[in-house]
Amino acid sequence: MEKPQLIASDVDGTLLDAYERLSPRTRAVVRRATDAGVPIVLASGRPPRWIPAVANEAGLTGYAVCANGAVLYDIGADRVVEVHGLLRPELLIEVVAEVEKALPGCGFAAERIGNRAIDPDVRNLVIEHNYRNPWGDGEGMRSSRAEITGHPAMKLLVSRPGMSSDEMAAAVRAVLDQSVDVTFSAGMGLVEIAAHGITKATGLAAVAERFDVPAERVIAFGDMPNDVAMLRWAGHGVAMANAHPAAREVADEITGPNTEDGVAQILERWF
Repeated sequence: MEKPQLIASDVDGTLLDAYERLSPRTRAVVRRATDAGVPIVLASGRPPRWIPAVANEAGLTGYAVCANGAVLYDIGADRVVEVHGLLRPELLIEVVAEVEKALPGCGFAAERIGNRAIDPDVRNLVIEHNYRNPWGDGEGMRSSRAEITGHPAMKLLVSRPGMSSDEMAAAVRAVLDQSVDVTFSAGMGLVEIAAHGITKATGLAAVAERFDVPAERVIAFGDMPNDVAMLRWAGHGVAMANAHPAAREVADEITGPNTEDGVAQILERWF
C-alpha cells in the first residue's frame, strides 16, 4: 500500500493494550502521523462518552465513528455530527420479543444519544435488572423493559451469562430478519444489535468523504466481528494477531497483537 491518506483504528483489543492503555510506542507513531497531516479516526463500538479518555491520551481531536457506525462524533468540539439508523420503539419491541425466545434469561440495554458525548437531557444507557455488562456493572440506569424499548436507540445490547458471544449471535440471527444487524465486540456473552446496514464501514466512508479520501487510500485496523465490514471496505484492512477468526479471514494483512504494538508495527512503515 502507498502511504495512507486516512487511518482508522478500532480501540479495544487493537489500539489499546490488554490494560486499556496506549503504549508509548503507539502514542508516538500516532503523533507522527497526525503531525504529517494524516487524519486518524477512532472507529469503535464504544458510545461517544467512552471516546474522550482514549482521544485525550492519543492527542486526537478529529472524528470518531461510534456505536459501530451509528454515530459520527467530533471529538474536539464534543459534538455529535451525524446519527444514522436509529432503532425505533416499534422495531425495538419486536426485536426484544424475538431475541428473548432465542435466549431465555437474557438481559437488555439500550444506548441512546444526544447532541454531546454526555447530554444531561438524555439517559445514555438504560439497562434491565438482569443485564450484565462484561466490563463491569457500574454504569447505566436500571429501567423497565418498557423504558428500554420506548425511545429510539443507537444500539440494543443483549447479555447472556454462560454463553459466548459467538453462540449468542448465531441464536439471535436465526430468529431475526434483515431489519437489523447483529455483531459483537467482546466474546464474553454480549451481542450488539443495530439498524440494518449500519456498520463501521458506513461510518468510516462518511468520514473519508469529508476528507475527499478514496477507500483505496484508507488503512483500517481491527480485531472483532464488528470490524469485518470496515476491514473489507478499506483499501488495506489489517487484523491484529489476537483477532477473532472472522476479522483475520477478511484482512489484507495480519499484524502483531495489541499487546505488542501491532498498530504501530504497520504505521511505522510510513511515519
